[in-house]
Amino acid sequence: MLKNYKVVILGEGRVGKTSLLLRYVHNTFSDKQQPTIQAAYLDKKISVGNNTACLAIWDTAGQERFHALGPIYYRDADAAVLVFDITDADSFAKVQKWVKELRKIVGDDIVLCIAGNKCDMANKRGVTIEQAQAYAGQVGAVYFETSAKLNRGVQEVFEHLAKKLIEVKPPSARGPKRNIQIIEEDKNASAQSKGCC
Repeated sequence: MLKNYKVVILGEGRVGKTSLLLRYVHNTFSDKQQPTIQAAYLDKKISVGNNTACLAIWDTAGQERFHALGPIYYRDADAAVLVFDITDADSFAKVQKWVKELRKIVGDDIVLCIAGNKCDMANKRGVTIEQAQAYAGQVGAVYFETSAKLNRGVQEVFEHLAKKLIEVKPPSARGPKRNIQIIEEDKNASAQSKGCC
């Protein structure tokens, strides 16, 4: 049975949200990934037992100037991946603000995963695994360490989400299919990045 779910990827700019998405859906990685403008999404089907989950995964802009647009994209989300850079403690602190905002707008039943990205740079770690796991436990999330660059932990994040969604949000619990407007990234408007994830 095919089940459709909306997943949003949230976090500050430069933490590697787009790189995680592209690694998961297309198995590609670029050191020169351009910043996301507004939002875009990609679909990915994943088999879970006798079911297939179709994840519409939304990648949202992390820059502060786009923050006010966030609720437009995640207000009807079934799940969220909250991403921070393990070398940047401030990006971890911002995840905590994202969780509060999500719960306020979407409600407590949203499925959460927290991804500590760039684990290939563990020698520059600014957030310990214990800190991240403790916080994830407080908010009912599961914590994963990921590296889009080395393709570590990426599959596990989305496999966990798919299993959890099928478990807690069966089709009978879902309302009518929502209209989703796709806003494509304007690559001409993006400045070259310094590289991420």
